[in-house]
Amino acid sequence: MNPVLSVENLSVAFGAVSAIEEVNLSVHRGEFLGLVGESGSGKSVTGFSIMKLLDEPGHITGGRILFNGRDLAQQSEPGMRRLRGKRIAMIFQDPMMTLNPVLRIDTQMVETVLAHDKVSRREAWERARDALGMVGIPSPEERLAAYPHEFSGGMRQRVAIAIAMLHRPDLIIADEPTTALDVTIQAQILSEVQKLAQGSGTAMIWITHDLSVVAGLAQRLAVMYAGRVVETGPTEDVLDRTLHPYSLGLIRSVPSRNSRGQRLFQIPGMPMATGRRPQGCPFHPRCDRATAACLEMPAEREITRGHVTRCHHPETSLKGEKVA
Repeated sequence: MNPVLSVENLSVAFGAVSAIEEVNLSVHRGEFLGLVGESGSGKSVTGFSIMKLLDEPGHITGGRILFNGRDLAQQSEPGMRRLRGKRIAMIFQDPMMTLNPVLRIDTQMVETVLAHDKVSRREAWERARDALGMVGIPSPEERLAAYPHEFSGGMRQRVAIAIAMLHRPDLIIADEPTTALDVTIQAQILSEVQKLAQGSGTAMIWITHDLSVVAGLAQRLAVMYAGRVVETGPTEDVLDRTLHPYSLGLIRSVPSRNSRGQRLFQIPGMPMATGRRPQGCPFHPRCDRATAACLEMPAEREITRGHVTRCHHPETSLKGEKVA
């Protein structure tokens, strides 16, 4: 079965500064893909590039973004407007980037439906009401008449998710939408989104810096560092048979119930600043396995079926550790 989205060798720059290079990703219908990495690794830029929402001077410099066989990198802006919200949706980290603070929720949701579908306002209102109910908002008829400031942060995020699901899109990109929420609400929203995506067949890319958020939800993981995907594969393989030293460092950095009283692990050094990547593998200055071979950029290698890494020494990586 062909993937809903296939990103092939995608490269993006801001002016003359390269932000992401040769990114390869794919996600199938009903699949949950976790895109993880430190801040500045290029995760959000990848998501915005897929949506073609890059602000100047950001621009795509190479590669293809195949969405149901159509190359979005070559798509015109009017064509993208017809797709955004209808076939592809995005959930932002701050729900107020989605919600207009001076308009009622029903106005915003109904207009979203009418922008893409020729239905009556009554039918659009009913779809908005049902969408709020699906994400667990009580008394959705009453809440539709409220303004965004009358909702808590968790409720606003649920509204943003409901708006993303209004048209049952083929793909939803979620850019760390639960980072600012408490862990209880975060768990509820993650569970609801997973059920909604599976029920409708929507493909999901969940962008996060926290491996533990997606460890139990995503079927596959892609790990980014310094603008490149350094490891991708089935979640169990990436976590338990880790190939790349950076992925292993992220896993070790997750606080564990089994290490009470012990000093938390920290990846040595600092993430590479955009435009200041070292020669060869960008992780080698922080890697305790680096050799002279790492001064050359490693190619992607499929070590086991579906488990790919960009490392000269994947066989020397230690066994992964369980994410709490």
